[in-house]
Amino acid sequence: MSSSHRLRDVEQQRPLLDRDEDEEAAVVERSSRNEARQLWFIQDCCGMVCALITWFLVFFADFVVTFVMLLPSRSFWFAVINGVVFNSLAVLALASHLRTMLTDPGAVPKGNATKKHMESLQLKPGEVVYKCPKCCSIKPERAHHCSICKRCIRKMDHHCPWVNNCVGEKNQRFFVLFTMYIAIISSHALALCGYQFIFCISVQWRECSDFSPPATMMLMIFLSMEGLLFLTFTAVMFCTQLHSICTDETEIERLKNEKPTWERQTRWAGLRSVFGGQPSLLWMSPFAGLKLPTFLPRRTWRGGVEFSV
Repeated sequence: MSSSHRLRDVEQQRPLLDRDEDEEAAVVERSSRNEARQLWFIQDCCGMVCALITWFLVFFADFVVTFVMLLPSRSFWFAVINGVVFNSLAVLALASHLRTMLTDPGAVPKGNATKKHMESLQLKPGEVVYKCPKCCSIKPERAHHCSICKRCIRKMDHHCPWVNNCVGEKNQRFFVLFTMYIAIISSHALALCGYQFIFCISVQWRECSDFSPPATMMLMIFLSMEGLLFLTFTAVMFCTQLHSICTDETEIERLKNEKPTWERQTRWAGLRSVFGGQPSLLWMSPFAGLKLPTFLPRRTWRGGVEFSV
């Protein structure tokens, strides 16, 4: 490596691995190309369990709202309007959850700290480049290493087990939409529970539901507790994420009290960079810019094809 360029580890100084330059560059390029075509998914047991719990709770809320409160309702239009609104918001929430979980949050290519890649950066003499000693990659400004994803993530805000992924530069928009839609359907469920309690008391629990009074009471109590808990959690997360976007400062940078070495964006510039383009209804859609991933056949095993994720 040229003497005019210096490579510094984040935690400790460590020289680059003594490997053939062309071989390293080919491996890094091939790895980056394969990662771009594969589906991003973190194989973390805790995160996968939390993601399944999230889906189960959304389906439970949808079951109680639809079959316990809306279908037995005397008012046809009340049931139709609330059913369409609640189920539409639930679909948007789950779609946002999937986009957050299956979108690359901005991972830095592994092992790109090679001499050839360093020369391609056209660094100024004496300029310091930081290398992550854990994933052996050149660490961009504002990138942090995630011990669960085992990668450096650009503008990493935090790792959320409920979406089984880091929240970073490329998927923060979907995480914001996920928290917003969960907060909205939690509020909607709480409002419907309150209305149903009043209605059931007025008719003495005889015509308010097709279920027995004890079962109806327990289901609505569980839904109320779930709605209150998730409303509080997601509303706080939604406000925190908006504050981070508007101030152009991630949660990790705030906790570490890092002094900004970058030029902070204005509020509207930060919102446009996260949600993309000028304000429009597409900002609210988790389906905007959706591209189906490509599953790459890696090798044949026992007469079948094994797909890499």
